Amino acid sequence: MAEELGKIEKPPVEQFKKGRKLYLVPLIYCGQQSPNDYRKIFSRYWHQAEGQIGELELKLGQIARIYHELIPVSGEDGLKAIKGLNQSSYQIVKDRLGRRAQLEAAEDIEALTEFMDWSRCLALGLQNPRVFARVYESYIEVNKQRNEYIARHIDETLNSDEIGILFIREEHQLQFPSDIEVFYIAPPALDEINRWLREQRLRPSRKTAKTRQGKRSK
Repeated sequence: MAEELGKIEKPPVEQFKKGRKLYLVPLIYCGQQSPNDYRKIFSRYWHQAEGQIGELELKLGQIARIYHELIPVSGEDGLKAIKGLNQSSYQIVKDRLGRRAQLEAAEDIEALTEFMDWSRCLALGLQNPRVFARVYESYIEVNKQRNEYIARHIDETLNSDEIGILFIREEHQLQFPSDIEVFYIAPPALDEINRWLREQRLRPSRKTAKTRQGKRSK
Protein backbone atom coordinates (compact mmCIF):
# COMPACT_ATOMS: atom_id res chain seq x y z
CA MET A 1 0.00 0.00 0.00
CA ALA A 2 1.42 3.43 -0.97
CA GLU A 3 2.35 5.80 1.83
CA GLU A 4 0.16 8.92 2.03
CA LEU A 5 2.11 11.94 0.77
CA GLY A 6 2.49 14.87 3.15
CA LYS A 7 1.49 12.85 6.20
CA ILE A 8 3.41 13.89 9.33
CA GLU A 9 3.83 11.20 11.95
CA LYS A 10 3.50 12.57 15.48
CA PRO A 11 6.29 11.20 17.71
CA PRO A 12 5.35 9.36 20.92
CA VAL A 13 4.79 11.51 23.99
CA GLU A 14 7.79 9.82 25.65
CA GLN A 15 10.09 11.53 23.14
CA PHE A 16 8.97 15.05 24.07
CA LYS A 17 11.64 17.11 25.84
CA LYS A 18 10.67 18.56 29.18
CA GLY A 19 10.96 22.25 30.00
CA ARG A 20 9.52 25.57 28.89
CA LYS A 21 9.53 26.40 25.19
CA LEU A 22 8.89 29.58 23.22
CA TYR A 23 8.14 29.90 19.49
CA LEU A 24 9.46 33.26 18.30
CA VAL A 25 7.70 34.66 15.21
CA PRO A 26 9.21 37.72 13.46
CA LEU A 27 6.39 40.27 13.26
CA ILE A 28 6.08 41.51 9.67
CA TYR A 29 3.67 44.30 8.73
CA CYS A 30 2.00 45.38 5.50
CA GLY A 31 0.54 48.86 5.06
CA GLN A 32 -2.48 49.77 2.95
CA GLN A 33 -0.22 51.56 0.48
CA SER A 34 2.26 48.69 0.13
CA PRO A 35 3.07 47.66 -3.48
CA ASN A 36 1.56 44.47 -4.89
CA ASP A 37 4.92 42.69 -5.13
CA TYR A 38 5.49 43.23 -1.40
CA ARG A 39 1.95 42.13 -0.58
CA LYS A 40 2.54 38.81 -2.35
CA ILE A 41 5.71 38.13 -0.37
CA PHE A 42 3.97 39.24 2.82
CA SER A 43 1.10 36.81 2.23
CA ARG A 44 3.53 33.99 1.43
CA TYR A 45 5.50 34.73 4.60
CA TRP A 46 2.52 34.35 6.92
CA HIS A 47 1.31 31.22 5.13
CA GLN A 48 4.74 29.66 5.61
CA ALA A 49 4.90 30.85 9.24
CA GLU A 50 1.59 29.14 10.00
CA GLY A 51 2.96 25.95 8.46
CA GLN A 52 6.14 26.01 10.55
CA ILE A 53 4.20 26.73 13.74
CA GLY A 54 1.88 23.82 12.96
CA GLU A 55 4.82 21.47 12.43
CA LEU A 56 6.32 22.44 15.79
CA GLU A 57 2.99 21.88 17.51
CA LEU A 58 2.78 18.39 16.03
CA LYS A 59 6.27 17.55 17.30
CA LEU A 60 6.32 19.34 20.66
CA GLY A 61 2.72 20.00 21.69
CA GLN A 62 0.08 22.74 21.66
CA ILE A 63 0.68 26.39 22.50
CA ALA A 64 -0.50 27.41 25.97
CA ARG A 65 0.50 31.11 26.17
CA ILE A 66 0.46 33.83 23.51
CA TYR A 67 2.45 37.08 23.67
CA HIS A 68 2.26 39.84 21.05
CA GLU A 69 4.39 42.96 20.80
CA LEU A 70 2.53 46.29 21.27
CA ILE A 71 -0.36 44.57 23.09
CA PRO A 72 -0.70 45.69 26.75
CA VAL A 73 -4.01 43.91 27.46
CA SER A 74 -5.07 40.26 27.60
CA GLY A 75 -8.15 38.26 26.60
CA GLU A 76 -10.75 39.58 24.17
CA ASP A 77 -9.50 43.17 24.43
CA GLY A 78 -6.04 42.00 23.45
CA LEU A 79 -7.40 40.02 20.51
CA LYS A 80 -9.28 43.07 19.23
CA ALA A 81 -6.09 45.14 19.50
CA ILE A 82 -4.14 42.55 17.47
CA LYS A 83 -6.85 42.54 14.80
CA GLY A 84 -6.42 46.27 14.30
CA LEU A 85 -2.65 45.93 14.25
CA ASN A 86 -1.94 42.93 12.03
CA GLN A 87 -4.60 40.76 10.39
CA SER A 88 -2.14 37.93 9.68
CA SER A 89 -0.87 37.43 13.22
CA TYR A 90 -4.47 37.92 14.39
CA GLN A 91 -5.59 34.84 12.45
CA ILE A 92 -2.88 32.69 14.02
CA VAL A 93 -3.67 34.00 17.51
CA LYS A 94 -7.42 33.57 17.09
CA ASP A 95 -6.97 29.98 15.95
CA ARG A 96 -4.81 29.12 18.98
CA LEU A 97 -7.23 30.80 21.38
CA GLY A 98 -9.84 28.42 19.99
CA ARG A 99 -7.59 25.59 21.16
CA ARG A 100 -7.58 26.89 24.76
CA ALA A 101 -4.38 28.95 24.60
CA GLN A 102 -4.33 32.14 26.69
CA LEU A 103 -3.43 35.59 25.38
CA GLU A 104 -1.21 37.44 27.85
CA ALA A 105 -0.64 41.21 28.08
CA ALA A 106 2.94 41.32 26.76
CA GLU A 107 3.58 45.04 27.31
CA ASP A 108 3.49 47.49 30.19
CA ILE A 109 1.08 50.25 29.15
CA GLU A 110 3.15 53.11 30.62
CA ALA A 111 6.41 52.03 28.99
CA LEU A 112 4.63 51.31 25.69
CA THR A 113 2.91 54.69 25.43
CA GLU A 114 6.13 56.49 26.37
CA PHE A 115 8.01 54.51 23.71
CA MET A 116 5.40 55.42 21.09
CA ASP A 117 5.55 59.12 22.00
CA TRP A 118 9.35 59.24 21.72
CA SER A 119 9.06 57.39 18.39
CA ARG A 120 6.70 60.09 17.10
CA CYS A 121 9.16 62.77 18.20
CA LEU A 122 11.99 61.13 16.26
CA ALA A 123 9.74 60.77 13.19
CA LEU A 124 9.27 64.56 13.10
CA GLY A 125 12.83 65.05 11.88
CA LEU A 126 14.36 67.05 14.75
CA GLN A 127 16.82 69.76 13.67
CA ASN A 128 18.74 70.63 16.84
CA PRO A 129 21.45 68.02 17.62
CA ARG A 130 21.10 68.45 21.37
CA VAL A 131 17.34 67.97 21.26
CA PHE A 132 17.75 64.94 19.01
CA ALA A 133 20.32 63.42 21.38
CA ARG A 134 18.03 63.85 24.39
CA VAL A 135 15.00 62.40 22.59
CA TYR A 136 17.00 59.48 21.20
CA GLU A 137 18.49 58.71 24.61
CA SER A 138 15.00 58.63 26.14
CA TYR A 139 13.76 56.44 23.28
CA ILE A 140 16.57 53.91 23.83
CA GLU A 141 16.06 53.87 27.60
CA VAL A 142 12.32 53.23 27.48
CA ASN A 143 12.75 50.58 24.79
CA LYS A 144 15.17 48.81 27.11
CA GLN A 145 12.51 48.96 29.82
CA ARG A 146 9.98 47.45 27.40
CA ASN A 147 12.30 44.56 26.57
CA GLU A 148 12.99 43.86 30.23
CA TYR A 149 9.27 43.89 31.03
CA ILE A 150 8.35 41.53 28.16
CA ALA A 151 11.09 39.04 29.10
CA ARG A 152 10.17 39.21 32.79
CA HIS A 153 6.45 38.80 32.06
CA ILE A 154 7.09 35.73 29.90
CA ASP A 155 9.22 34.28 32.69
CA GLU A 156 6.47 34.92 35.26
CA THR A 157 3.55 33.54 33.22
CA LEU A 158 5.00 30.66 31.19
CA ASN A 159 4.66 27.70 33.54
CA SER A 160 6.81 24.60 33.79
CA ASP A 161 6.70 22.46 30.60
CA GLU A 162 4.36 24.97 28.88
CA ILE A 163 4.81 26.22 25.33
CA GLY A 164 4.42 29.89 24.46
CA ILE A 165 4.52 31.90 21.25
CA LEU A 166 5.83 35.46 20.88
CA PHE A 167 5.18 37.76 17.92
CA ILE A 168 7.84 40.46 17.85
CA ARG A 169 9.90 42.44 15.33
CA GLU A 170 13.21 40.96 14.20
CA GLU A 171 15.30 43.79 15.62
CA HIS A 172 14.19 43.12 19.19
CA GLN A 173 16.87 42.84 21.87
CA LEU A 174 15.11 40.56 24.33
CA GLN A 175 17.15 38.37 26.66
CA PHE A 176 15.15 35.27 27.54
CA PRO A 177 15.59 33.21 30.73
CA SER A 178 18.15 30.44 30.25
CA ASP A 179 15.66 27.66 31.01
CA ILE A 180 13.36 28.65 28.12
CA GLU A 181 14.18 26.89 24.85
CA VAL A 182 13.51 29.30 21.96
CA PHE A 183 12.45 28.07 18.52
CA TYR A 184 12.89 30.73 15.83
CA ILE A 185 10.27 30.70 13.07
CA ALA A 186 12.14 31.52 9.86
CA PRO A 187 10.04 30.97 6.72
CA PRO A 188 11.89 31.21 3.35
CA ALA A 189 9.85 34.32 2.50
CA LEU A 190 11.49 36.17 5.41
CA ASP A 191 14.70 36.46 3.36
CA GLU A 192 12.63 37.70 0.41
CA ILE A 193 11.09 40.43 2.55
CA ASN A 194 14.44 41.57 3.94
CA ARG A 195 15.91 41.62 0.43
CA TRP A 196 12.92 43.62 -0.86
CA LEU A 197 13.32 46.17 1.97
CA ARG A 198 17.05 46.52 1.29
CA GLU A 199 16.37 47.19 -2.39
CA GLN A 200 13.84 49.88 -1.48
CA ARG A 201 16.38 51.62 0.74
CA LEU A 202 18.97 51.53 -2.08
CA ARG A 203 16.68 52.99 -4.74
CA PRO A 204 17.03 56.68 -3.72
CA SER A 205 20.85 56.43 -3.81
CA ARG A 206 20.71 54.69 -7.18
CA LYS A 207 18.47 57.43 -8.57
CA THR A 208 20.87 60.07 -7.25
CA ALA A 209 23.83 58.32 -8.87
CA LYS A 210 22.03 58.12 -12.23
CA THR A 211 21.09 61.79 -12.05
CA ARG A 212 24.72 62.76 -11.38
CA GLN A 213 25.92 60.62 -14.25
CA GLY A 214 23.35 62.22 -16.55
CA LYS A 215 24.53 65.72 -15.63
CA ARG A 216 28.18 64.80 -16.23
CA SER A 217 27.45 63.37 -19.67
CA LYS A 218 25.84 66.63 -20.83
